[in-house]
Amino acid sequence: MDKRRFTALNVLVAAAVVTALFFMITKKEDSKVNIGKSDIRVEDGRLTPEVLWSMGRIGGVAVSPDATRIAYQVSYYSVQENASHTVIYVMNDDGSNARQLTRTAVSEHSPAWIDNDHIAFLSVKDGVQQIWSMDVDGKHRKQLSFMDKDVEGFLFSPDMSNVLMVMSVPNPLVKETQYEDLPKASGMIADDMMFRHWDAWVTSLPHPFIAAFDGKKVSEHTVDLLQGEPYESPMLPFGGIEQFAWSPDGRNVAYTCRKKAGSEYTRSTDSDIYLYNIQSGQVSNLCKLPGTDDMNMGYDTNPKFSSDGRYIAWQSMERDGYESDINRLYVMDLKDNRKWWASNNFDSNVDDFIWAQDKNYFYIIGSWQGRMSLFSVDFDGNIIPINTEACDYNSLAMGRNNRMIVTRQSMQFATEIYSVDVKRGLAEKLSHENDHIFSQLPNVKIEARSVKTTDGMDMLTWVVFPPNFDATKKYPTILFCEGGPQSMVSQFWSYRWNFRIMAAQGYIVVAPNRRGLPGFGKKWLEDISGDYGGQCMKDLLSAIDDVSKEPYVDKDRLGCVGASFGGYSVYWLAGHHEGRFKCFIAHDGIFNLEQQYVETEEMWFPQWDLGGPYWEKNSVTESTYATSPHLFADKWDTPILCIHGEKDYRILYSQAVSAFQAARLRGVPAELLLFPDENHWVLKPQNGVLWQRTYFNWLDRWLKR
Repeated sequence: MDKRRFTALNVLVAAAVVTALFFMITKKEDSKVNIGKSDIRVEDGRLTPEVLWSMGRIGGVAVSPDATRIAYQVSYYSVQENASHTVIYVMNDDGSNARQLTRTAVSEHSPAWIDNDHIAFLSVKDGVQQIWSMDVDGKHRKQLSFMDKDVEGFLFSPDMSNVLMVMSVPNPLVKETQYEDLPKASGMIADDMMFRHWDAWVTSLPHPFIAAFDGKKVSEHTVDLLQGEPYESPMLPFGGIEQFAWSPDGRNVAYTCRKKAGSEYTRSTDSDIYLYNIQSGQVSNLCKLPGTDDMNMGYDTNPKFSSDGRYIAWQSMERDGYESDINRLYVMDLKDNRKWWASNNFDSNVDDFIWAQDKNYFYIIGSWQGRMSLFSVDFDGNIIPINTEACDYNSLAMGRNNRMIVTRQSMQFATEIYSVDVKRGLAEKLSHENDHIFSQLPNVKIEARSVKTTDGMDMLTWVVFPPNFDATKKYPTILFCEGGPQSMVSQFWSYRWNFRIMAAQGYIVVAPNRRGLPGFGKKWLEDISGDYGGQCMKDLLSAIDDVSKEPYVDKDRLGCVGASFGGYSVYWLAGHHEGRFKCFIAHDGIFNLEQQYVETEEMWFPQWDLGGPYWEKNSVTESTYATSPHLFADKWDTPILCIHGEKDYRILYSQAVSAFQAARLRGVPAELLLFPDENHWVLKPQNGVLWQRTYFNWLDRWLKR
């Protein structure tokens, strides 16, 4: 499932997460320097998979100390070479004088300012990723760190005298079994859970190291903050440098860690914020201080100090084992250890935050009403909207003159960098990475529609119309089933589940914020747990039934698609749709819930959402497992395409194989698309295009006859 709240699809947060994951996979592979900004001409003004993959993807935004310049990275992809190349740009804070700084044959990324005239970044030399620096013109490049292993992330102390580096160490809990007479044996042995995570065996763990920096070179003498501990920091699989923070005086580092392993790890979401003193080596757990009753039991992540160092804030979930609990803003006064929820009056997730300049309040990105919007929150919990346009904000930093520097995307446009006036809420576009492509494409109409559910609630449903929509014509229509299960259908831009490209192929897209999604209050969010086949499925059908009443919807040409929990939804609806749909597409979906419980790697999820294992009989488990899609395969009669990645350890590919073969055994037209080298997502360019072509060929085959 892809419902993590760190950056997370939340389909969220997705662009930054995908980029970070792509670097983890490919950081040692040489890129080709000729992969760069595309000058593609769009034929017939139509968005195609090839056009989509030609877009530059912005990430890694960093504002200079004096806030006059912005460094950022852009990733370019080549379908022909099946590779990517990432470069670093810099521009003035008004968007002027944008220029590319790096042009080497390897990807260079993660820009961070050393001072107003120098930028640090990550680059690969001799197969090892290290910290480098250059001036603001891209000149005078020099290597700063000389470690014997990859530096996966870094964070300089405020006085630039030290640097925190993330590097991986061997996992001491993995038993390496070697027999001299079996040198080619590839088997690995596990004797506890969490031997694999997301898409890899956990043979190594990321640890934070601190080293001195003299302005010219990082010392090769390092201190491992987790020396001898079999834990990870940042937390796998998506955690990054945002899970660390230096105190303003540079004496302490706050880090995020879940100090659990094996079976205990896989059952618990209880991570904490630790404070490490770099002089004494003393460590304190800020979430579970001795002598206090305030014990944070859920996810605690992403600490940030106030400018004077008196306060520290972080994102926190309240309950252990519930990874989709509301992510709230938590504040601690380091002077007297007093702690409180600053966002208690906001009935949804705080997806990111920064301290305001006067340190008495925050600017946050919050999930609300199908948008990831900007708000201010003070110490007393008073919340004020700043910008609630139909868009998603994905990152934020403070600029000059009461302005924030943010990244922003929507269903209409890919991520760009904006400046937002925090007083007036006005947003100004600074970067123009993909203007040359979008200027060749007609905009699509996007409607926010309120749909009445079967229990009388109002449900926000996005409806995306084809370019040059003509209400006098009839269009084939797709119901999009969101994953997560708890990931809002926001104004996200995806390079796979992209609504604009679906509309460009002549389809109306119906995307409901069904029960179980954040942004609509705690009750709406939690109504899905233990009720997979209940109200949330009724909500999906309410959405397609409501939109199908419109004369421009061809009710004889309806399709249903989705991934992850959306794939579960597709498999479930295939046995319950009562003839509504003419075809289905399920990507990385759950077909058999009993199978899922014993196959997935993060056990806290099925334990919470399914109520426990299927062999424990109680009112929740008996109801939940009775909704497993495989139990209704005898009712399948509609063509279905099943897609899955073989490196997906969140939901194993056996689920798709089982669903496909069940359909074929039933005599139902079906196709199976497997990716041996992809995980829960599809990251490689040619695989991405293959995914799109297969997806649209299937829809066209059954909905455009």
